[in-house]
Amino acid sequence: MKTKLEILTEDWGYDSPEDMVEDYMFDGTMPAICQNTHCNYSTDMEPDQDQGWCENCETNTLHSASVMMGII
Repeated sequence: MKTKLEILTEDWGYDSPEDMVEDYMFDGTMPAICQNTHCNYSTDMEPDQDQGWCENCETNTLHSASVMMGII
């Protein structure tokens, strides 16, 4: 079973999470994914986001890639 970070990385067209985060580190936004089990909604959000709004689930469950990797 893939982790949310692996799913996000693949969805955004990257081979590794490190490459993805490096590309977005200075943009002001970062790819983020819903943490609910049956939802993989993703969008871009602030790099420090750990309670972003999921438009699919309507919950505050989006985490940015940098938060999931422990960078922020």
